[in-house]
Amino acid sequence: MKKYNVQNYIRYKEDLEVALKLIPHKQFNEYTRKELTTVFLPLVENIARKFSTTQQASGVMTINDLIQEGSLGLISAVDRILWEKLADVDDVEKVLKAFLGKRIRGAIRRSIDINRGDMRIPEHKLNEIRKNSDKDRLIVQTFFNQIFLSIDANPTEDDENSMFQIPDTSEPYNIALLNAYLLGIMKEHLTDKEYEVIRLSYGLDCDKHSAKQIADILQINGTASYVRVSQIKKEAIDKLVDNVPPSQVIDYL
Repeated sequence: MKKYNVQNYIRYKEDLEVALKLIPHKQFNEYTRKELTTVFLPLVENIARKFSTTQQASGVMTINDLIQEGSLGLISAVDRILWEKLADVDDVEKVLKAFLGKRIRGAIRRSIDINRGDMRIPEHKLNEIRKNSDKDRLIVQTFFNQIFLSIDANPTEDDENSMFQIPDTSEPYNIALLNAYLLGIMKEHLTDKEYEVIRLSYGLDCDKHSAKQIADILQINGTASYVRVSQIKKEAIDKLVDNVPPSQVIDYL
């Protein structure tokens, strides 16, 4: 069983306290990469401490190990912040904490799984995917499964795609940042009509719309117009799963 070095942990706390005092108060988008990372290191410690008391981490990773892995997740997340998407957000700190926190937890969970030998996806496979742009349908399917089920936990009979058959037990994705990223992927791979159907159906940057409402907006006419909307929705999701490379989504799993 691994034991953590108390002195190292205390020294880390002291060093972090000093570092935080040296950083002047600014707007979040005015911080340098290093400053912003340092500002959110207390979030890493808070999450790491919670993990350290779980059965999964007990005897596998020390608090120091968890902080280190969480810090790596934080650095990766900081590099992915889309500041232009936060321009109209009222509580930027809350949004950032939600986004960064999810990535920190993901990094820590993955490290725990590796050390426990419980990786759902083998690490060598993850490394292969990161290096290889060839698509891996299962990885991409898992990504969209988590995204859309986190938005719509109650799929209808129209949604017979296998992606909707696995219940999503993950934490909710941060709407402001992840939806913006998702819209970018959709714009790259879908037609304008497919893009609008998915956007309106899941309310990615608006209120969610029913199939009938979408049919009216997109002027899809006919007695079964809402059925056609559902077909377009399914076809669009299939197209995303078949065409989005895993390198675009692997870090969100």
